[in-house]
Amino acid sequence: MSARLTVIFYIILCLEVGLVLTLLPWIPHGFLGLSDWSDNYFLLYAAQKAGLQGLQRVISSGWVRGAVTGLGLLNLGMAFWEITHFKQVVQTLQGGAPASPDKSDAARTNPTTDPLSDYRRRDDADDKSE
Repeated sequence: MSARLTVIFYIILCLEVGLVLTLLPWIPHGFLGLSDWSDNYFLLYAAQKAGLQGLQRVISSGWVRGAVTGLGLLNLGMAFWEITHFKQVVQTLQGGAPASPDKSDAARTNPTTDPLSDYRRRDDADDKSE
């Protein structure tokens, strides 16, 4: 049950962060009581304290707004991926094997086959000569 709740809370978090980061840079001044992205009080305060007067212009540029929107879309994509793979993620968190294991994954995790067991390092020959 805790694995399911963990995945559900993670999905909700990704959806909330994704929506905020996607929409907040483009909300106009005064919409729903929010200020403009570039007229942020904390941003102005940090710019004054750090002595970076150009910080407000950089943050209000379209490049930074687009980058923040891209991070928001990435979070939304992660949320939708978690929703579509919900059962598999819960089963993995509970410690079970995934529902449809890949054959290459099974070969990699097999402890009986060690592809580097007979591999000789360059410094092995130097150890015998001493």
